[in-house]
Amino acid sequence: MARQQPPPWVHTAILLCLLSLTGAIEIPMDLSQPPTITKQSVKDHIVDPRDNILIECEAKGNPAPSFHWTRNSRFFNIAKDPRVSMRRRSGTLVIDFRSGGRPEEYEGEYQCFARNKFGTALSNRIRLQVSKSPLWPKENLDPVVVQEGAPLTLQCNPPPGLPSPVIFWMSSSMEPITQDKRVSQGHNGDLYFSNVMLQDMQTDYSCNARFHFTHTIQQKNAFTLKVLTNNPYNDSSLRNHPDMYSARGVAERTPSFMYPQGTASSQMVLRGMDLLLECIASGVPTPDIAWYKKGGDLPSDKAKFENFNKALRITNVSEEDSGEYFCLASNKMGSIRHTISVRVKAAPYWLDEPKNLILAPGEDGRLVCRANGNPKPTVQWMVNGEPLQSAPPNPNREVAGDTIIFRDTQISSRAVYQCNTSNEHGYLLANAFVSVLDVPPRMLSPRNQLIRVILYNRTRLDCPFFGSPIPTLRWFKNGQGSNLDGGNYHVYENGSLEIKMIRKEDQGIYTCVATNILGKAENQVRLEVKDPTRIYRMPEDQVAKRGTTVQLECRVKHDPSLKLTVSWLKDDEPLYIGNRMKKEDDSLTIFGVAERDQGSYTCIASTELDQDLAKAHLTVLGRPDRPRDLELTDLAERSVRLTWIPGDDNNSPITDYVVQFEEDQFQPGVWHDHSKFPGSVNSAVLQLSPYVNYQFRVIAVNEVGSSHPSLPSERYRTSGAPPESNPADVRGEGTRKNNMEITWTPMNATSAFGPNLRYIVKWRRRETRETWNNVTVWGSRYVVGQTPVYVPYEIRVQAENDFGKGPEPDTVIGYSGEDYPRAAPTDVKIRVLNSTAISLQWNRVYPDTVQGQLREYRAYYWRESSLLKNLWVSQKRQQASFPGDRPRGVVSRLFPYSNYKLEMVVVNGRGDGPRSETKEFTTPEGVPSAPRRFRVRQPNLETINLEWDHPEHPNGILIGYTLKYVAFNGTKLGKQIVENFSPNQTKFMVRRADPVSRYRFTLSARTQVGSGEAVTEESPAPPNEAYTNNQADIATQGWFIGLMCAIALLVLILLIVCFIKRSRGGKYPVREKKDVPLGPEDPKEEDGSFDYSDEDNKPLQGSQTSLDGTIKQQESDDSLVDYGEGGEGQFNEDGSFIGQYTVKKDKEETEGNESSEATSPVNAIYSLA
Repeated sequence: MARQQPPPWVHTAILLCLLSLTGAIEIPMDLSQPPTITKQSVKDHIVDPRDNILIECEAKGNPAPSFHWTRNSRFFNIAKDPRVSMRRRSGTLVIDFRSGGRPEEYEGEYQCFARNKFGTALSNRIRLQVSKSPLWPKENLDPVVVQEGAPLTLQCNPPPGLPSPVIFWMSSSMEPITQDKRVSQGHNGDLYFSNVMLQDMQTDYSCNARFHFTHTIQQKNAFTLKVLTNNPYNDSSLRNHPDMYSARGVAERTPSFMYPQGTASSQMVLRGMDLLLECIASGVPTPDIAWYKKGGDLPSDKAKFENFNKALRITNVSEEDSGEYFCLASNKMGSIRHTISVRVKAAPYWLDEPKNLILAPGEDGRLVCRANGNPKPTVQWMVNGEPLQSAPPNPNREVAGDTIIFRDTQISSRAVYQCNTSNEHGYLLANAFVSVLDVPPRMLSPRNQLIRVILYNRTRLDCPFFGSPIPTLRWFKNGQGSNLDGGNYHVYENGSLEIKMIRKEDQGIYTCVATNILGKAENQVRLEVKDPTRIYRMPEDQVAKRGTTVQLECRVKHDPSLKLTVSWLKDDEPLYIGNRMKKEDDSLTIFGVAERDQGSYTCIASTELDQDLAKAHLTVLGRPDRPRDLELTDLAERSVRLTWIPGDDNNSPITDYVVQFEEDQFQPGVWHDHSKFPGSVNSAVLQLSPYVNYQFRVIAVNEVGSSHPSLPSERYRTSGAPPESNPADVRGEGTRKNNMEITWTPMNATSAFGPNLRYIVKWRRRETRETWNNVTVWGSRYVVGQTPVYVPYEIRVQAENDFGKGPEPDTVIGYSGEDYPRAAPTDVKIRVLNSTAISLQWNRVYPDTVQGQLREYRAYYWRESSLLKNLWVSQKRQQASFPGDRPRGVVSRLFPYSNYKLEMVVVNGRGDGPRSETKEFTTPEGVPSAPRRFRVRQPNLETINLEWDHPEHPNGILIGYTLKYVAFNGTKLGKQIVENFSPNQTKFMVRRADPVSRYRFTLSARTQVGSGEAVTEESPAPPNEAYTNNQADIATQGWFIGLMCAIALLVLILLIVCFIKRSRGGKYPVREKKDVPLGPEDPKEEDGSFDYSDEDNKPLQGSQTSLDGTIKQQESDDSLVDYGEGGEGQFNEDGSFIGQYTVKKDKEETEGNESSEATSPVNAIYSLA
């Protein structure tokens, strides 16, 4: 997290400084003035011959100046050349070649003259040159023959171009020539080989020149190399060998310089240019170059090394950079040095350039033209383009070397003076006019400007003015007080007022007053002070794993009268807000962080006046990048050194490197782990096996994960040797009764040690004096046939390749195939241990009857029946194994109270032998299993019902059940109660002692042997009785019952009174309110009232009858569905009730529903009325 200072351009007040603080005062263009050159072409003007030529010259003055040109110091008559024209209101020359002509004809030195009646101004002497890109001369190049290890220079000699072309080397197939400290291009374009190697013949070499203006590339005929060598085989594995040269039979040599020649040279450079020193040396091995300065250090701020340290560049040279430099070329055979004496010269440069002089009549002044250079430049004065010596004499003018003094200047002294200072390395030309004016003060900027500035900043208030004589300028604040100068204020020569640190009290109106002898002028500037923009909660540096979410805060305080804009940069470039990012007013959120999100994030809070920056760095932890540039060195018979360059760890330190190898003989394309090294190393010695064509790669590992594998290294093949080991895991086993299969684990590529790996297999019967049988096998198995049953053999397997045999192998004992056992165990005896286990005893079989390796004795048994009637049992056979040669064992997990049968066999690797005589036994009675489906129910608060089913396995004759239960309330336990039941009882009811306690029940079944496994359940928790009892108590209180009855009676009376009054006693004026008028036959029309009655069960006027006999209202605005079966009521606008009641029109239907209508509120009211 860091706060950065805003750049200067963000402050508006600084932008308002329109003039240089110490610059000359400009004459307004509406006043008379001599010419001033405002634009011109460069001194060395190189043009493209394919375009029209443009030589620029523009000037200002009043009256507007006229222009003319000289070419090669002679007047250039533009009117006589149809191709040349001059732009309107300008002196710029345009030379048009659209109608033909050669641009070279117009080369030369041009100078522009701008003239009006007050003087003449001159441009620089512009040297016009046309760009040239000549063709390469045709030549046939013979192959270059060179001895391996010798130095070589391939000369480029490009054709001379203007400007000089850019040189680079490529093959004829346009492939770049790889350069390094052994092979590199010099500054002159030649290609230097410090020593030639055989692989340099693999390509040809062509020098290419690229010309800037024409954008063309010209290619020289290619050089072909023929390298003479003592070792014609270009073994790529030797390229990185530490003794590569001696391995190839190349003699080592001390360094010698190829460029520059000899031991010393000199070089001259102009001040302000770049100094380039170059040293290229030959030698075997390739020399290293180092640079030094005699009597001092190299200028670290300006010096940099190029071209593999063969070149030293010093930028912007000054006089202090002169002296003696030397380069040191060294290798293990010795060293040599070359000294370069550097002299710094200088073209003229300004110390005091002449400036325009504005005087009033009678004033004094001076023009100064002071320059320096090496050698010292000379100064020549001119006036209006003519040498000063040939100008008419002026008694008011005096020349004193580099200064012209004017005294008592008059109007006639107006002119343009030129100062030309030059030496052998160049020249400077400056124009300065002398203008004599009588002008009262005037203000040049708009009046009453508003300037807004930020608190505590430095700012300048500009007040450009003009007058002659030059007016004096004073500043005042708020129209009163003394002149502002000193302290927090400073007035510059051009009239600008600087306020060093703005405070709140500096806000106000500032007045600048310019005064000379001819009058005065003033202007006002209103200054407003604003609060600064500040980020008070800045984003913080964060470390995040890939895929997580990150939020960067940026909370800002600013002046409320200014518009705030918050933007973000990433790595100092505008941040693109994609769909994984969310930008809010005070934060930036990044979802699913990826490696590309890593970098610095800058929050910029800006207004139109200022800004504040805060930067934070986001570090994303990721898997490391793959290692690169694998290199094999220290090549030996059984080892090699592997070196690699680590990849970026992506902010999580590398903990390990895994080196893998691949060989192309046994498993091509399959990579195997070779070794593992700590993350702090990048070079390791690898132990190798003979006759393996190795290729290596490296994987970097950190806490986040593993990198992608590196690119493979070069291959390296070790020489062959006899095997040093034999195959492992040798076995001899029969797959049939008359054979023996010999198997082993085949050897891999790193243990083969040579081509045509094979195995010599030997065998013979053990404890005999038979000769060894042997066979050579290329696979990993061999089957010996026609063997006796289960006979021991001695076995040997020896590895062999084309280089010889492996060591003598160890002898392994194997056996031929087995046959089924011939005999069964005899005299099998059974003893019952308990209701679920028996003990067995038998006579072992004779070893020769086993016909194999005795694995175990095995008992097969099954449950024949249960002693309980009508109980179904499974007769599935089960087995019990007794490994080894033993005479006894125990069979357990039997069912009690059952009849069993049992047989015994002996087992070898082939299978079971014959079965023994079948034996029968009976298990005694046991304890039963737990009762099934034990259920506890609580139908009410007084009783608990228990139910259960008989045990799944009675294991004997049930004699009953035992129930134990105890009451508990929290941690308090009651007395345990025990109940015994008959074997046929499967239900029981318990009466609760209290309605609060719960019960824990334990139930088990019994046989004569004892109680079996028990099952436990608890009664359900009782409901909350307190609330129920309380409610019952209140509901049974007399006062509560009386209160409820009184309330019900009161409500009923109110309802009856209300309905009687509205339906029987009211006559309502409806003449003015009803939409449908009463008919003339209506007997109630006279008094304007209407009496509601249901005597005839007729619908009211203004209603219509539906098909089902109900009455529907016709045009009602506000309806009220109220009291009745489909009845509708309507209120009139004055609040009176116009009731419309729907009644049954069919009398029979009415009588049929008499009971239901009597219960409705409407019918009840009618009956009461």
